[in-house]
This record gives sequence, C-alpha cells and structure tokens, in this order.
Amino acid sequence: MAFTIMAIIVGLIYLAILELSKNMIIGWVIGIILIVGFIALRFFLKSKEKNTKGIMTLCWLGFFVLLIVNGIVTGPPEKRVPAVANSNPEVTSVVHVNEGDLTGVYNADKSVKVYAGVPFAAPPVGDLRFKEPQPAESWSGVKACDEFAPMAMQERSNVIYNSLSHILGWHDYEMKIGDEYIEAMSEDCLYLNVFVPEGYEGQNLPVLFYIHGGSLNSGQPSYTEYRGEDLAKQGIIVVNCAYRVGVFGYYAADDLKAESPNGTTGDYGLLDQIAALKWVRDNIASFGGDPNRITIAGESAGSSSVNALCVSPLTGEMFNYAIGESSSIVEYSPYHTFRSYEEALEQGNIVRKEMGVSSSADLRNIPADKLLKNSSKQNAMTIDGYAITEMPYKTYERGANHEKALLNGFNAKEADAFMLGYEATAENYEELLSEHLGSHASEMAKLVPANSPQRDQHFIIDPLGDAKGALCQVYSALWFTYSHYVWTKCLVAENVPVYEYYFSKTNNILSNYHAGELPYAYGNLWRHPGLYDDEDYKLSEIMQKYWANFVKTGDPNGEGLPYWPKVDADNKQLLQLDTEIKTIDDPNEFMYPVIDAYQIEHKMQ
Repeated sequence: MAFTIMAIIVGLIYLAILELSKNMIIGWVIGIILIVGFIALRFFLKSKEKNTKGIMTLCWLGFFVLLIVNGIVTGPPEKRVPAVANSNPEVTSVVHVNEGDLTGVYNADKSVKVYAGVPFAAPPVGDLRFKEPQPAESWSGVKACDEFAPMAMQERSNVIYNSLSHILGWHDYEMKIGDEYIEAMSEDCLYLNVFVPEGYEGQNLPVLFYIHGGSLNSGQPSYTEYRGEDLAKQGIIVVNCAYRVGVFGYYAADDLKAESPNGTTGDYGLLDQIAALKWVRDNIASFGGDPNRITIAGESAGSSSVNALCVSPLTGEMFNYAIGESSSIVEYSPYHTFRSYEEALEQGNIVRKEMGVSSSADLRNIPADKLLKNSSKQNAMTIDGYAITEMPYKTYERGANHEKALLNGFNAKEADAFMLGYEATAENYEELLSEHLGSHASEMAKLVPANSPQRDQHFIIDPLGDAKGALCQVYSALWFTYSHYVWTKCLVAENVPVYEYYFSKTNNILSNYHAGELPYAYGNLWRHPGLYDDEDYKLSEIMQKYWANFVKTGDPNGEGLPYWPKVDADNKQLLQLDTEIKTIDDPNEFMYPVIDAYQIEHKMQ
C-alpha cells in the first residue's frame, strides 16, 4: 500500500509538472502509461518473489529516467499564435499593399478584421543584422495573415516559472487543451498587426499605432493585454508592431556607424518602429485608414519610444497625436531606456569581448541564440546622430517636437513589481535612495520617511510604516511619474493640448501596478474571466472611449463621459481613473522639487 501511495504521489507531481511546463498531450499519455505500468510491475514482481528490494531500487531508477526523458522529448513546441481566439475563422476579402495581396480573418462575431504577421521590412538576418531596416520583399499570390509572427529574439523565461507567476501573481492561470506550446521566436521578426472594425467602409478611419513595452529587451505585439481587437470597435484602426530588442536592437559600435550610409548605430529597434510607421503611412489606406490621422501610442519602454518618435527628425509629418503610458525620456537625465553614446559603446565592447570577436562583422556570424548570452545591458536608446540627434529635452526646449496633442499618465504603484528583489529597512533606506538621488537622498528621506504609513488609494494599510513601501513610493516617482510631470510641463509651455491621468483602480489581477491600465484602455478585460467585476468593465468602456476620442480629435472628451480637463497654466490637476473618475492633484508632486535638483546637477548634454 505504501508503495502504491508513493507512486501515485510521484505520478501526480509529475503530471502537474507536465501541465506547468506545457508539455504536449502525448507526454501526458506516455506519463500516465509509465505510472500505471510501474505500479503494475511492482505487483507483478511481488507475486513472483518475496524479496524485491534490490530489483525495485533499479525499477525506481529506471522509472525516474523514463519520466525525465519523456518530459524532455515531449516538451512544448514553438508555435505561432492564431490571430483570433475563434476556431476556423472566416477569411477576409483580399487587401492589396505595396508588397502584394493579403487576407486576414474575422473575430468571432465578425465585428473586427485582424491581419496578423504582415511584413513591414526585410528580415534583419545575416548581413542585415545591426543595419537599418530594409524595405519588405514583395510576394506573389495571396499571403494569409492569420497568425501573429514570431516574437523578436529575447531571453525566454522558464515555462514553469511563467506558469507559476500566472498562478501566484496574476491569478489568471487556466488548465485547458490547446495551450501546449510556447510562442515562436525568431530574429526574423519585423511584422505588424492591423485590427480593422467592420462596417466603416469608405470612412477613412483614424489610426492608432501602438508600440509594446518590455524594457527594450523583451515583449511582443501579440500580447493579449494590448491587442487592438476590441478598441477597434470604437471606430478606429489599431496597428501594433514588433521591433528588434536587446542586443539585436540596441547594440552600438563605431565600426557599424562607419559602415552605415546614415552614420547610425545603437538605435536599430527605434529605426524598426519608424519603418513600421512609414509602412502604415504608405499602406493603411488599403485597410480603410487615413494616413494623415495617425496617433502613436505605447506603454513603458513603448512610451519611451513614443517620446523618441516625438523628437526624431525622421518622423516630423508621420503622425499627429501621441499617447504615452508610464514612461518617457524627456528628463535632463532619463532614469531608464536612454543612455549616452559613450555608454552604448562601452556595452557594445562587452558583447564583442564575451563573444570572442574583434569586430561587429564577426558578430553577424554568431547564431542568434548564442548572441543573446552576454552580460551587457542593451535596453536603452542613444544619440546616434540620425534617429535621435540631441538630448530629447533640448528638442522640447526648441519647440521642435512633433506631437500636436498628448494623452499621458501613470499608475498608482508603478515601481512595486520592479522592487521585489530589494530588501529595504530603516537602516539602509537612505542608502537605497542615494542610488538614484545622490546627495539629495537625505532630503527625500525627510519627505518620505522609512516609517511613512503606507496607503492604497482609499485607506491606510500599514499605519506603522514600511521601508519597502516607502522605497516603492519614491521609486515610482523617480522611474515613472516624474517623467510625465516633465513631459506635460514641456507641452504646457508650448501651449500644446495635454491630458494627464492617474490610474488607481484595484482588481484581482494586475491591479494598479505597472501595466495594470492596459487591458482597460485596450478593451481586453474579457480575456480574464472572473477576475474583473462590473466596475472594471464600466471603467474600461470609459477609458476606451477616451483613447478612441483622442485618436480621432486630439481631445479625449465626448458625449456621456466625465469631463477630462487639459493641463495648462490654470489647471495642473490630473484625471484619476478609478471607480470614481475625478480630477486630483498629482499625488507625487511633493517629491518633484527634490528630483528636479538632482536632475539639474546630472544634466546630460
């Protein structure tokens, strides 16, 4: 009996591992056969002889070896993700773009057409690695654009760890048939997706062009939280694109600058975004869109990229409005996603040294998966002299930025998820602040003491105070909210319409942490059944209308919506997006003078 119980426990644990690691169904079948067979073998041997201890030791060893081999052999295959969730979707009529003819697919209720995996540039492989994106190649026949293209090359998280994060963190894990795969990944990644609402033929619809986040070293446009299927129903076309990330997108070297006809290096991912935007300008009319009514949008590193597009000399007439969520690079010394050219070169040197080569040309011969394995930091744009020609704040000081209106903002707990590895105490609190505030850390510690009572948006949750919570509060301002304060202030000085929000809605999944607003604004709450309530869906409907109205007119306001006032010389309040929507003062504004002082001292030239 003890043996049977032990074998069943081992078997259940093994099957749980197969589920978490997304092994193929055949792996489950083989695993169950091995478990049942092993138990049967035990009873068979027991019936033949009394002393089976030595034999069973060998059987246990063989059992574990077979389980491990099965787990490896039946591991999840790479697979391209379907463009829509419904099975056997209806195919759209043919659309002609500059490179050829293509079709997409309809979603379940045929309210939106989705064209996924549309190439906007040539594959950046071989000799095109570390070069500006080249025009997409033409094709013959009709291309079926019914699956999302592979994500850009990046470090892939462990499948079991990813599953556990959805169980313990996001609380949205589901056991289901059909998810036994991992999303395809390839250096051949320069594709975009187009979401077109049905029933608007001939109306020249405005376009939202979305850039995904991921710290410029991860992410993909197929991510469910910002798919454009539902937002498109508001009467706009939504486009999102991939771009090279990490070492493939932001590696810099002088020999690459010398070989480039544009004298550029270090901003390949940004140039990919610009190439995608140009493709949209050239082709969106074929989908029913207006190339002269484009709004660029992004979140986190995608928002920093939006800010870069606003100052790039290459994008002057390519869009009208901008939406930035939870990041920018307009500070005197941006805390992330931007670096000096000298620092970019230093990090490039690390890549060549660790790969054992002396030139960037040699790096083109190294397999993509091996090139990923380096310790350099390749998650920041730089002043390359082509895509970005000066510090972004200088472009704003000259009034040479491109956005004609801006919708931007941040969430209540932006930094918390990034601070999980920090251990903050009253004793080391000021030292941790000094990492990004230098000599101004003590001043900030007086404003936000280590024993500050910690709150959510509605009530005190820790009246005794918590150094970790205080640190998260300060770093949320440093890394995220301050940049929006500066961006907004720049546009107010230019008399450009700007609308700023503060997202604080709590829920059972992403809540009001970094990226928590995305499924609300882009209409993807329904992808997480049971984790959002009626209040969430009501807020999402309002936010989608705000975003769509802004894309259409540069003003988020519209009939039936709570009024969202512009930030200007007479009004500095933000719009709080929560169960109750109202105007409030920036909750972090009291910290900004200290950050201002630090920024002035560390101004990048």
